[in-house]
Amino acid sequence: MLTPLIELRDIRKSYGGGDAPQVDVLRGIDLSIHAGEFVAIVGASGSGKSTLMNILGCLDRPTVGQYLFAGENVAQLDTDELAWLRREAFGFVFQGYHLIPSGSAQENVEMPAIYAGTPAAERHARAAALLTRLGLAGRTGNRPHQLSGGQQQRVSIARALMNGGHIILADEPTGALDSHSGAEVMTLLDELASQGHVVILITHDREVAARAKRIIEIRDGLIISDTPNTHDQPAAEPKPKALQAVDLRQRLADGAEHNGAWKAELLDAVQAAWRVMWINRFRTALTLLGIIIGVASVVVMLAVGEGSKRQVMAQMGAFGSNILYVSGSAPNPRTPPGIITMNDVAAMAALPQVKRIMPVNGAEAGVRFGNVDHMAYVGGNDTNFPAIFNWPVVEGSYFTEADERAAATVAVIGKRVRDKLFKDLPSPIGQYILIENVPFQVIGVLAEKGASSGDKDSDDRIAIPYSAASIRLFGSYNPEYVVIAAADARKVHEAEKAIEQLLLRLHNGKRDFELTNNAAMIQAEARTQNTLSLMLGSIAAISLLVGGIGVMNIMLMTVRERTREIGIRMATGARQRDILRQFLTEAVMLTVVGGVAGIGLALLVGGALILSSVAVAFSLPAALGAFACALVTGVIFGFMPARKAARLDPVTALTSE
Repeated sequence: MLTPLIELRDIRKSYGGGDAPQVDVLRGIDLSIHAGEFVAIVGASGSGKSTLMNILGCLDRPTVGQYLFAGENVAQLDTDELAWLRREAFGFVFQGYHLIPSGSAQENVEMPAIYAGTPAAERHARAAALLTRLGLAGRTGNRPHQLSGGQQQRVSIARALMNGGHIILADEPTGALDSHSGAEVMTLLDELASQGHVVILITHDREVAARAKRIIEIRDGLIISDTPNTHDQPAAEPKPKALQAVDLRQRLADGAEHNGAWKAELLDAVQAAWRVMWINRFRTALTLLGIIIGVASVVVMLAVGEGSKRQVMAQMGAFGSNILYVSGSAPNPRTPPGIITMNDVAAMAALPQVKRIMPVNGAEAGVRFGNVDHMAYVGGNDTNFPAIFNWPVVEGSYFTEADERAAATVAVIGKRVRDKLFKDLPSPIGQYILIENVPFQVIGVLAEKGASSGDKDSDDRIAIPYSAASIRLFGSYNPEYVVIAAADARKVHEAEKAIEQLLLRLHNGKRDFELTNNAAMIQAEARTQNTLSLMLGSIAAISLLVGGIGVMNIMLMTVRERTREIGIRMATGARQRDILRQFLTEAVMLTVVGGVAGIGLALLVGGALILSSVAVAFSLPAALGAFACALVTGVIFGFMPARKAARLDPVTALTSE
């Protein structure tokens, strides 16, 4: 006695219960179907035949009873194993064809093989061969709306046969066809039955049912008759090419989990996502707009913040990011301030952490040219001034070592002094000015530098030789303060510590000096700019969040619109995680396209800002970070709709409008 492929024992199916009234659709079905049989299940609408087909095809589970497939209890199979069973054993032919509208005939036929992990070349060849066999060789690239009803049904049959189609479940396969197309479809089913396929035909048409070798009539959820249609071939007699229950049982034991399909499924998901995006391109564009604006805003805001930071840092750096200042200071209010001597200067100059050192003897002084009077800072400096302050001369020249040794009365003026005293002259070079009534000849003009945060304008100064300042103006050879350039801008604090230790030793441990540096001020400015950049980026990220909400909205709409497609994919063997991957891929595709477009828009906006002389500094980490945020946003906001799609009931999905 051969094991039946399908055996139902007291199958009952009820809907409702609890607060809703219970409806009994199947009320005790006992049925056995063997390999090679052509069975017709006949019944009027509402008799329970469609519910029975869904249970036979493992799309639905019975409320009560046992369903044995190849001798194995289907109730013990999990959702993935049921998906494998639908993929490997069953092929569905529906009255409404149930083809995916966005896919071609070839792609629709290939779908079960994708979930089975069939290699692409083999998959393409088999689908093409099936379509050619069914008379659709010239229609492989056509979409369903470009095919007639009969052609769509033949595509559906080809899809059912893609993975072997050992059991063909045909639900009213001729119901939506004209008589000619219906006859063609029934001829195909006859051929499949003669080749050893189990064909289970669900119909209310007794003329169609008459083509089967066994007719089962169902009424009010009960089988009222089960009779062979011919006497020359017993219903349970196996055919030579029919796949026996033992073969399917072995396959079920060996291959319920297939791990090689994910690449093909991912490629199919990407292609499907792109098709859906293109078909609904206006809606997609509106959704992408949120992602594009979000990514572009983040990138541009961060670029503007970074550009502003670099600009400020460059301006601050012009005042010397490696500069330290040493001056005398009172250790407490009751003692006089200490004095930094030229011997101290010489000792500090010998430290390896010191690159350059310059004593400064200066003060605010009155300056006159002709009838114009002005107050400016006059500093006695040596020839290290342009290098130590990174402050070049733009007119004339700076004084020399010879001028320093000779205590020459020469002066290099700042731009503000030039504008105040010589605004009516084309050049101040060679002119004499009075500094505290001492005549000095102008030999150069310093480049414009402006002011660091909170400082007096640095251009309102005059540089003269240190010796001339000490002898002719201030009467003291000891410096007011000393300017030191550290050898390494990254090690200013190390230089500061070395200088401090040296001065403590020279001053007998007395801290009668003050040591400051520009680095702390620059670092504070950098922190302020970083905070500003973070604030700008956070504001821009809000638009990215809004874009993510748009992705969730369109994905929820997509799931609702494509519920039947989800049911079709499940009927052809897709697992829950395959559906999850499908819709999550679409969400990610949206954000990837939006992210790339957003970066492109950011570059265009940045270029326009640069042309408008706005400080902009794009950075690869910022662009990649914005893109990654968009991607994560897509995953997060796309997960819930994808999860909803994956958890849909196959039967509910297939019957949705």
